[in-house]
Amino acid sequence: MAGRALWKGFLKFGEVACPVALHSAASSSERVSFNTLNRKTGNRVKREFVDAVTYDVVERDDQVKGYEVDDNLYVVFEPDEIAATIPQSDKTLRVQTYVPFSEIDDVFFDKPYYLTPDRFGAETFVLIRDAMRQSKVAAIAQAVLFRRLRTVLVRAHGDGLIATTLHFDYEVRSAREAFAEIPKLKIEGEMLEIAKHIVKTKTGEFDPKTFDDRYDAALAELVKAKMEGRTITSKKVPKTEPASNLMEALRMSAGFGSARASKPATKRTTATQQPAATKTPSRRKAG
Repeated sequence: MAGRALWKGFLKFGEVACPVALHSAASSSERVSFNTLNRKTGNRVKREFVDAVTYDVVERDDQVKGYEVDDNLYVVFEPDEIAATIPQSDKTLRVQTYVPFSEIDDVFFDKPYYLTPDRFGAETFVLIRDAMRQSKVAAIAQAVLFRRLRTVLVRAHGDGLIATTLHFDYEVRSAREAFAEIPKLKIEGEMLEIAKHIVKTKTGEFDPKTFDDRYDAALAELVKAKMEGRTITSKKVPKTEPASNLMEALRMSAGFGSARASKPATKRTTATQQPAATKTPSRRKAG
């Protein structure tokens, strides 16, 4: 079962409209969670908004939103003023264009949702799904979801569709700026060949079941131990430090033994410094 729908509306491309329902594709509800208690009484505590100057509790009716324009100087907005800016929703997810899925940089991905047919829309839904799958494209659509106009990437997935909300361009930080301090090096020869060998020997298939949430598992074990009156001793985590000899570490990782052992005939390893690239103006877009 897909569970309760978070949103219901229509997926529309051209003049064809399909009733659909949006369901959460990921959830953190299964994680171990704690309540905050009063150590002295054992009772749960609650959060309250307190005036930062007088320390008086501020009740909900006395709370307003403020935008800081200067140090401790705010423009105040009433709830109805903010509510008026929320875009009106017609419950329609309108397809704007179709693009090859590989063209979408995943740095723009926000949250995934399952999109399923609703109210006898199965035939139209399957038509849209199969048309996109066979054309090897995804749809870029827009709709008002959760009080905001959002851009959504819709793609075929199994028997259904996945709708992934996308970050806006201004929300994504520039990859060029993030990587600006990385030196311009060129690695070739034996060092690169060994690294490629390691990658090849470790190549496999993605299986999310093989990855453990060690922190959540440790919390669950801690809760169980507390309930059973046991104590858990912390395990020492071995330190990871950068290799002092990169070639030695590569050869050991590849199972070649010491770098002093006989080496396969390859070109001489080099790591040369390239001239610094000309600095370019900063941009928001990734890439």
